[in-house]
Amino acid sequence: MLKKELRQKYKALRNQLSENELEEKSLAVANKILILPIWEKIYFHIFLPITEQKEVNTEFILHLLSGKDKEIIVSKANFATLKLTHFLLTDNTKIKKNVHNIPEPIDGIEVPSIKIDVVFVPLLAFDKKGHRVGYGKGFYDKFLSECKPDVIKIGLSFFEPEELITDVFEGDIKLDYCVTPDSIHTF
Repeated sequence: MLKKELRQKYKALRNQLSENELEEKSLAVANKILILPIWEKIYFHIFLPITEQKEVNTEFILHLLSGKDKEIIVSKANFATLKLTHFLLTDNTKIKKNVHNIPEPIDGIEVPSIKIDVVFVPLLAFDKKGHRVGYGKGFYDKFLSECKPDVIKIGLSFFEPEELITDVFEGDIKLDYCVTPDSIHTF
């Protein structure tokens, strides 16, 4: 399927989820993450969910990371340059929704992409080869290309993979894992 078709399909599927299903599935995803071989790493980048888009609620994962004393990094999007700036999440970090309803840090201690060990990647859909479909702006492909070569890329999805995304580009960066409420897919 084409990315455009997949965006429509998975936005519609997400919109059908009740608040209760959203929370249950998000918790199931967080519980699956516990068995991934990532816990010796230190710097974890996580997205803060756009609740209006019914994204995986990463609050459960934030609690896991915090409980394991990991350094947690969140981003701020610049829609003019389509780049992300990364900040350490601390008790003093102020979060505010931008015009696209993305919760972001207002400011803080900046962290270079190259320092990040693990990235939890938002997505709408993914395929059995580890390719993902996001919202189409390319923020994460740019960001992941700036990370160290061995950064661990983990997609989070409520749904199982499509067979194949047919319009994958050279600049699209594949996932290492994708975690769903029912499975861990390794690529």
